[in-house]
Amino acid sequence: MLSPYPVHKRSFGSASLTGRRLAIHKLIFGGDSPKGRLFDTVLIVVILASVAAVMLESVEAFGSRFHSILIWMEWGFTIIFTVEYVLRLACVGRPLLYARSFYGIVDLVAVLPTYLSLVLPGAHALLVIRLLRILRVFRVLKLVKYLTEADYLLQALRSSRRKITIFIVTVLALVTVLGSLIYLIEGADNGFDNIPRSVYWAIVTLTTVGYGDISPQTPLGQALAAVVMIIGYGIIAVPTGIVTAELARARDLGSRKRSRVCSRCYYASHARDAKFCSRCGAKL
Repeated sequence: MLSPYPVHKRSFGSASLTGRRLAIHKLIFGGDSPKGRLFDTVLIVVILASVAAVMLESVEAFGSRFHSILIWMEWGFTIIFTVEYVLRLACVGRPLLYARSFYGIVDLVAVLPTYLSLVLPGAHALLVIRLLRILRVFRVLKLVKYLTEADYLLQALRSSRRKITIFIVTVLALVTVLGSLIYLIEGADNGFDNIPRSVYWAIVTLTTVGYGDISPQTPLGQALAAVVMIIGYGIIAVPTGIVTAELARARDLGSRKRSRVCSRCYYASHARDAKFCSRCGAKL
């Protein structure tokens, strides 16, 4: 779902824009207009195509056969994203503020690896260049700004971070105790030769992953493993419930606070029944 106004919850000082800069601003950031929606749609297609090209390049058969085409495609995508990034900086009143924002950093990371690969010549740098080229998949993060639900999810995660932190600390304490117990029960003869390795087993078992690279052999150890598995099923539901509750609360709050965006100053915090902008007085 396209966000009606994906980035401008913060105005970045764009209220004073006029003329061509204002027109570009409405095109790039004004997802509620037909041209803005078209711009967003085209950009989403380009982002997906660029990420698909990166993935196809990693397939040896495909990458070796279409290497030249993929290189030209990569530079084409890079130029498009570079122009987009420059235009975003040019059409906001405070470009440094946007550049330091989350989406500004993502936009920069989307183009930086290709340019950095040009200044790292030599065979010894091939691995570094490959790593930089892989970083292009971070372009998929540019899609986040076009998803309305992402805002609710981020708000829910922020609201539940203290509860999640306490939950993780509790789990770490639990697996430490369980790992120590299985170490005492099984011992080095059955593969539990130290407590850290035993804690690793407890984490794998508690999360119901079950790699099977190490497992208890004694009846008492297997009984403890069964208890850990059962506890794991109950523990998995805890963070899910915490985030789900906060997500529902964020959605409810958002539905009550959602309002139209002023077409003149782009202020968005209006009451739902407001008819005029509370900042500049323009008609909504």
